[in-house]
Amino acid sequence: MENKDVIIMSIESSCDETSCALVKNGREVLSNIIYSQIDIHKKFGGVVPEIASRNHLEKISQVIDEALEGADLTFNDVRAIATTYGPGLVGALLVGMSNAKALAYSLGVKLIPVNHIEGHIYANFIEHKELEPPFVCLIVSGGHSHLVYMSDYGKYEILGKTRDDAVGEAFDKVARTLGLGYPGGPKIDALAKSGNPNAIEFPRVYLEKDSLDFSFSGIKSSVLNYINSCKMKNIEIVNEDVAASFQQAVVEVLSVKLIRAAKLKKVKNIVLAGGVAANSGLRNYLISLSKENDLKLYFPSIELCTDNAAMIGSAAYYEYISGADADLNLNAVPNLKLGEKRYAGSK
Repeated sequence: MENKDVIIMSIESSCDETSCALVKNGREVLSNIIYSQIDIHKKFGGVVPEIASRNHLEKISQVIDEALEGADLTFNDVRAIATTYGPGLVGALLVGMSNAKALAYSLGVKLIPVNHIEGHIYANFIEHKELEPPFVCLIVSGGHSHLVYMSDYGKYEILGKTRDDAVGEAFDKVARTLGLGYPGGPKIDALAKSGNPNAIEFPRVYLEKDSLDFSFSGIKSSVLNYINSCKMKNIEIVNEDVAASFQQAVVEVLSVKLIRAAKLKKVKNIVLAGGVAANSGLRNYLISLSKENDLKLYFPSIELCTDNAAMIGSAAYYEYISGADADLNLNAVPNLKLGEKRYAGSK
């Protein structure tokens, strides 16, 4: 490892957040600018890829300038440029990557490609300086549901993943069914606070014995069937109870499988990451369950749960010190898998 501080400029544009950060030595965030497009996509009930790409183009230069200003640095202080290269929306990814490649080339510094899913894990290293591998991590967001054993920096074993809908996708669809709008996760979470989580018995899908995979399409259908049945029978639908009961069913499955994975791998640290890691029901249930099982639980602040460049900068640091350096032919990989490296260059 080099003695001099390594300051990395990182860019994230995989979906509907345009973000740029300056991160020192992988754990200290000097600035983290996030421009969210949520208000733009609300009217469509979800992210429209073409609109997302156009907004990234409009905002990326401004976000980069604000990140430098916020850190009180210049480009001369930057040792490497990091960029998310997958998974994500291909057009959105290309906006951030194009800017990153141009900067790396003009500054004569390394170009560090980062897997977006891995970035979510590294958000925890920013806020929990003592956290080190090995641990088991639950990554839950709008597009991803993974249970991962992280044995060392950059080394992952996928223990389980969704077989159908990602958990965030299920939240969005249930929210739409309840007429709550987009994004669904925060709206379900807020509504559930005033509902009864035991009012409706939605299924807990654990799949085969000892399986660490997930399935959320069934509970999504159960919510829809419950609502349709109530309408047909003229039974009052209490949205708060539906939200709370749905959320509780999902939270229990996620939490039980995370604890099971920790015991399987004989680790004492468990980590929560991704957009759905902001869910208060999931956090609170896991806090209780981890104490019962003598486990230490880590999760990021709300800002670092959502897509942001600081987490990309943290992951990039560990790639940097291991020798990663992509050439300028780097391309977007919209279906990039966790732990997969798909770029030319040294490592």
